[in-house]
Amino acid sequence: MVDIKGRKIELIKNTAESLDELYFWRFEEKQQEAKKWNGPYIPEEHMSKEQHREKWLNGEEIAADVPTSLTIRAGEKVIGYVGAYWVDQNTNWLETGIVIYDKNYWNGGYGREAYTLWIDFLFESTDLHRLGMSTWSGNERMMKVAEKIGMKEEARIRKARMVDGEYFDAIKMGILREEWKK
Repeated sequence: MVDIKGRKIELIKNTAESLDELYFWRFEEKQQEAKKWNGPYIPEEHMSKEQHREKWLNGEEIAADVPTSLTIRAGEKVIGYVGAYWVDQNTNWLETGIVIYDKNYWNGGYGREAYTLWIDFLFESTDLHRLGMSTWSGNERMMKVAEKIGMKEEARIRKARMVDGEYFDAIKMGILREEWKK
């Protein structure tokens, strides 16, 4: 069972209980502040709590014993998740991400710690040579976190994302295994 402990948070395997808490943040919480930052240009299809559980509990693995996502817990509180998905498994192209839903845990180093632990886990548990992430130029916090853990901007697609009627650049960042080892 995957359980990765940091100073402020731990990354735990998804359970029915933790997924129910994530469901609250994704679909029931009234303010939905995280959705203003986490790909607001991608419409999220609503699903029932049962569908949500089914999708996440039966998700594919990246490799043996390496799940595609883990829940972020601070103390006993579920605050978000880290995830990864294949862009192209034939060329070992894996994208990663993080969402902290509870805004009370923003700007306190929780996201950086969770993302660092996730990237470390993925490199330590696989033979992947690169990990990437995608965001938009309005999500400056995500770009800072990625940069602090060693990711470099690899592509900027100008005015490719629209948020609240305004165009933003699409940003691709990545880190190679040899960069991570340093």
